[in-house]
Amino acid sequence: MPVYTTADELYTVLKLVFARVNQKPEQIETFTSSNLVIRMRFSGPEAEVLLDGRQPPLEVFFGPRPGNADLEMAMAADLLHRIWLGQAKLREAFFGGQIQTKGNILRAMKLTDLFREAEIAYPLVLAQLRPK
Repeated sequence: MPVYTTADELYTVLKLVFARVNQKPEQIETFTSSNLVIRMRFSGPEAEVLLDGRQPPLEVFFGPRPGNADLEMAMAADLLHRIWLGQAKLREAFFGGQIQTKGNILRAMKLTDLFREAEIAYPLVLAQLRPK
């Protein structure tokens, strides 16, 4: 059974994650000064997130957006869940073909700090939304 059953459920969690990430702008400066736009497409459920690193603060858009991105990534929402919980490795997912990309994959290196901060925020958000 998938972790997220609807795009709205995934968006709710991601909005909270990126809100936490944005609270530490100095930690994600490599991305917010990268001049990159990254589109992340998810399956299971179908969803889309656009990360705008053209200037601080980080802007995140949820749902389909027109225009081109410098790098597009496609993956299962469950894979992102496992990566951010430390149950799967981002590097292995990229090079193992679980994350499909369009554009220069080397540009994805600018996402490292942003993803590291999201990995810190994600379990906290899940605990907040799904208390035991």
